[in-house]
Amino acid sequence: MKRVLLGMSGGVDSSVAAYLLQREGYEVVGATMSLWKPKDNSEDKSVSDARAVCEKLGIDHHVLDFSSEFQEKVVDNFIDEYFRGKTPNPCVFCNKSIKFNLLFDKARDLGCDYVATGHYALVEYNPKSGKYEIKKASSDSKDQTYVLYNLNQEKLARTLFPIGNYDKDTIRSIAKEIGLEVHNKPDSQDICFIPDHDYKKFLKKHSDRNIESGNFVDISGRVLGQHKGIISYTIGQRKGLGITFGKPTYVVGINGDDGSIILGNNEDLFKSSLLAKDVNFVEWNQDEIEGPIDVYAKIRYAAKPSPARVTYIGKDRVRVDFEEAQRAITSGQSVVFYSEDRLLGGGIIE
Repeated sequence: MKRVLLGMSGGVDSSVAAYLLQREGYEVVGATMSLWKPKDNSEDKSVSDARAVCEKLGIDHHVLDFSSEFQEKVVDNFIDEYFRGKTPNPCVFCNKSIKFNLLFDKARDLGCDYVATGHYALVEYNPKSGKYEIKKASSDSKDQTYVLYNLNQEKLARTLFPIGNYDKDTIRSIAKEIGLEVHNKPDSQDICFIPDHDYKKFLKKHSDRNIESGNFVDISGRVLGQHKGIISYTIGQRKGLGITFGKPTYVVGINGDDGSIILGNNEDLFKSSLLAKDVNFVEWNQDEIEGPIDVYAKIRYAAKPSPARVTYIGKDRVRVDFEEAQRAITSGQSVVFYSEDRLLGGGIIE
């Protein structure tokens, strides 16, 4: 019997993952990561829900306090990037630094052979290449491979995604059938540490930095007016600018160096190429890649993959050239590469 440490959020996906692993013959150990603690110091609802599921299924449950690491690696990075005019995806950093890093360390300490999560994704071993591959979930609408591109071969050999072949309705049906109270628990939305989605309020409260006003400028650099601080804007934004021009006007650029917001027309949002840093390929090391790679690339989580060519330009950096111009390429987001349903890798848009 193989022993597996399962990251349990208290939601229906990871809860059913525990049951499915048991059904496949694994000895399951549940682990809930305490990342962002409630203000009133009460027990996190995710902890109590996960504990109840573990009791129902008869498996051990551990609470792992990773709050300081989460603050440093995820929250502080989120704040830093926003004040630099970037729009980061904290789930990417959480998966890289916490879920598929610290959780592996804990698995080793607990004598577990594998780590599992409730992500909608698949891991398959390809005997021809001798490599582990990440494949899209069978339910395309729930696929979460976009945030998993930092995984490597060593970790994939010990990673399980039990729910990758299921859709959400089936997962909820299984949970109800086996008597789990979380079967109708709402899905978590957006960023876990900003549940009200008010980014500006969060940045004001959790940072001691001054939010300085700056200039709205056009693409030629001509000053158009004053804005309220770069943290209030993102690429592609049209509403809430606080300034009108009698025609549709969009944020087409954010300059973190001088604090200016560049405004333009919708056409100005389209670009055919980008540069990305901190690039990781799931199946290869950099020295194994020869020449450009033709891929399908996504510039944000909800984007449709688009044909592109990826070319190395230096250590951990690539240039991505698209066949068709992409709208609102946003610095700080991740660009992720696919070959059909296979996740190849990704990086952070510069």
